[in-house]
Amino acid sequence: MTYVETIHTRTIAELEQLYPITRDFFLNLNLDSLPRQLPLPEAMGYANAERLAEFGCTPEEVLAQLAEFMDSVLANPSSLQEIRTLTILGGRDKNGQPEDVQLTIRKGEIISIVGPTGSGKSRLLGDIECIAQGDTPTRRRILINGAEVDDDFRFSMEGRLVAQLSQNMNFVVDLSVAEFLEMHARSRLCGDAEGVIRQCFACANELAGEKFTMNTKVTQLSGGQSRALMIADTAYMSASPIVLIDEIENAGIDRREAVSLLAGQDKMVLMSTHDPVLALSAGKRIVIKNGGIAGVLESSDEERESLAIIEALDRQVMEVRHRLRRGERISPGTVRGGE
Repeated sequence: MTYVETIHTRTIAELEQLYPITRDFFLNLNLDSLPRQLPLPEAMGYANAERLAEFGCTPEEVLAQLAEFMDSVLANPSSLQEIRTLTILGGRDKNGQPEDVQLTIRKGEIISIVGPTGSGKSRLLGDIECIAQGDTPTRRRILINGAEVDDDFRFSMEGRLVAQLSQNMNFVVDLSVAEFLEMHARSRLCGDAEGVIRQCFACANELAGEKFTMNTKVTQLSGGQSRALMIADTAYMSASPIVLIDEIENAGIDRREAVSLLAGQDKMVLMSTHDPVLALSAGKRIVIKNGGIAGVLESSDEERESLAIIEALDRQVMEVRHRLRRGERISPGTVRGGE
């Protein structure tokens, strides 16, 4: 059954139960007072004509707009589950030199992107986000399941194929954490919305350095708390199979646990980082120089052995940081022994 057929045969109450996101559509057009026991075509007979005129539409146009709205938001959700691989085909660096690279990434893989500041790490993330087809300055191509994609696919997948966590997470809506998570659970049609909301909240508090409550306004969250909330939201609510992270080490959260969480949700994770723990814990790392991909390195046995030493040092630094936050003094013995 198509969305047009559903709109004509189901009551408004049934539509809202099947697709909670339609409630927002009716609210936006001031149609929330329509009789819920009728199908929309009949219920539109009770609509306020003056209100409809304010939005410049007729009852027939409302039906068409709802069908278009449902198709854009809900169409082909299963197609995201069918995306198994992402392949990066090299383009060129800032001097026009070709990138000799073809890298295929699979679900559950973690790939780090390393290089000096300004080398082009964010540009690579941008190419992946827009599923570049040789139409960006780097001329890179991104394949999905080993094949090029057309513009219809690129634009129909906009906002659903890729979830991006940037360095700056600023909220502009004055909602509580509970309201924010509920809004996302409804818009993403989560089955057990209450369970998912509780899971996201608990996970975010585990990742964040400082706890917050469900009643905390999202505009009052610190940078680390905001990032923790969005990582949990992406892991448990977002169907996007590709996650792009830009310098998670600056977020003030348990960054390695955050990355492992996302990869464990059967997502492909690519992260731009200067953090040696994150860079070496990834299975592969892309090296960026002068705007181009200079190489792809697989983690070696020696690097994995070195990682254990680096992590021990990192834990010491984290402990010093926690002690400073608690207002404690630091001594040479504390730094050497971690006591």
